[in-house]
Amino acid sequence: MLVQDDEVVGAGFHPAVGEPHAEVFALRKAGDRARGATAYVTLEPCRHHGRTPPCTEALIRAGVRRVVVAALDPNPQVAGQGVARLRAAGLEVVLGVREPEALRQQAGFRALITRGRPWVVAKYAMTLDGKVAAHGEGNGAVSSTAARERTMMWRNELDALAVGAGTVQADNPALTTRGVPDGRDPRPVVFDRQARSDVQARVWREGAVLVTGLDAVATAYEGAGVTVLRAADLPGALHGLGQLGVSSLLLEGGPTLLSAFFAAGLVDEVRVFIAPKLLGAGLSPLTRPAQAMAAAQPLRDVTIEALGPDVLVTGLLSEIPRL
Repeated sequence: MLVQDDEVVGAGFHPAVGEPHAEVFALRKAGDRARGATAYVTLEPCRHHGRTPPCTEALIRAGVRRVVVAALDPNPQVAGQGVARLRAAGLEVVLGVREPEALRQQAGFRALITRGRPWVVAKYAMTLDGKVAAHGEGNGAVSSTAARERTMMWRNELDALAVGAGTVQADNPALTTRGVPDGRDPRPVVFDRQARSDVQARVWREGAVLVTGLDAVATAYEGAGVTVLRAADLPGALHGLGQLGVSSLLLEGGPTLLSAFFAAGLVDEVRVFIAPKLLGAGLSPLTRPAQAMAAAQPLRDVTIEALGPDVLVTGLLSEIPRL
């Protein structure tokens, strides 16, 4: 965003890989009014030639006077060099303004750059007594309409949406974004070690990924245009998804998939809806063996929000990568 005399004269965002960065769109809108303006950016401007020219040079040429940067770029090709270039050119640079919010927003990008794998968000809804479904139930809604609307917003924001083979068999979900204006459907990812899911299931659309075992026969999926990702374990699967450009993964699977990710220590963020209902006997979200309370994993940066009749609890299990 570019501000001149307390007026926003240009704004932009980075729409997709290979497209110009936010600074370029903002400068185009500002035109001559960029000269002497202050630029506010959530991520340090790049100074290298990648898919697009360096944003530092565009800001300098436009005559921007001051740049306020929320967070440094973890990409080794940038990592402070953008700020150094701007300062060397005589621009005033302010660092760290609203950095926590920027880091949260950039968690997927930062995980992909520094770890080579997506940021993993585990989402589920449970009753007050900790049940996600009755035994044998496939489609019972635990949470409210407001909670489901929030979930659609998350699907729109994150790169990919993952379920397990059991969910595909029980629910035949489409894994699309519904009710979000100009919504973007996430990339469907199905974890199916034996590659036994119905090839005609609704989830298999353009861009869908089947994560399966090294020896599974998946010819039918490949013939249907599905990307088949073979991996020996979950860490290998996540790195494979990273190589496909997936920076953030929303887990919406059942207890089997959730438990596997938690047991492997691969969940970075948790988003849980708690509905004011008591079910009694039913399925728990996690099927890991019981452990001592002292071994429980604490969440960091916890938020608690009332959402319709439900309560939404979110928090981090991993540090968001910085540099």
